[in-house]
Parts: sequence; C-alpha cells; structure tokens
Amino acid sequence: MMAEKLNKLDDMERLLRRVIALKPDHQHAYNALGYSLAERNMRLPEARTLIKKALDLSPGEPFITDSLGWVEYRLGNKDEALRLLRGAYQSRPDVEIAAHLGEVLWVSGQTDEAKRVWREARARDSANDVLRETLARLRVDL
Repeated sequence: MMAEKLNKLDDMERLLRRVIALKPDHQHAYNALGYSLAERNMRLPEARTLIKKALDLSPGEPFITDSLGWVEYRLGNKDEALRLLRGAYQSRPDVEIAAHLGEVLWVSGQTDEAKRVWREARARDSANDVLRETLARLRVDL
C-alpha cells in the first residue's frame, strides 16, 4: 500500500496480485486491490469481483463490506451502496466508513442524515483525511 501512497499504482497492483497468487486466501489483498480500483473509478466490474472474493473469504467484515458499498456507488447502484454502507457502519462506526456512507446519502438527497453521520465521525476523529477530503470536495460545512 506504500506504493499506492507514492502514486506507483502499477507497482501496487503487481505486488497485490503477487500476494494473491502466493496466498489465494488473503482477503485483505483482494480487498485492497478492489478498493484501490474503485477509488480511482477504474475497472469497476473487476473491482467488484475482487471485493466479493474478499467478502467470501471473510463474510460480514465491515471494512470489506464498505469497499463493496463504495464500488456499488461508483457503479451507480446507490440503493445497494446505501444498504451495504449502512450495514458496515452499524457493525463498525469507523470514520472512513462514515465518510463513504455520508457521501452516498448526500448525493441521494438525504442531506440531513449525511450531516448527522459526518458529525458523528468528526467527533471521533476530526483530523481524518478521508473525511476532510470528502467534506471539502462536496463543499459541505458542518
């Protein structure tokens, strides 16, 4: 994941695929690669397949469920994205899951609920980069 932070995306993908080849039951590698593709809005059907494989290996894992919700959102499936993200957030009220849930709520017109979720998240970690970037990009003032 350091390669991704350094914007060496080809290296990141190559390394994650190598992990998957060496250890095909490593759900985090499938999820990391799938989420990275979804975050960059690239090869979304492949991202969904990778994340579903991760979820098959670790059913109900909130961070993987969050990733699947995010890829569904990127694919335009807002209702499914909301279902998945709400479940992930209920299971694990993490700040980054809240950022994703809030964004899908926001673009779905559920702005009051989005602000409530974001305020809860900000109270837990006001310095979280994903939350701050989401609020800035959507021009939301809490």
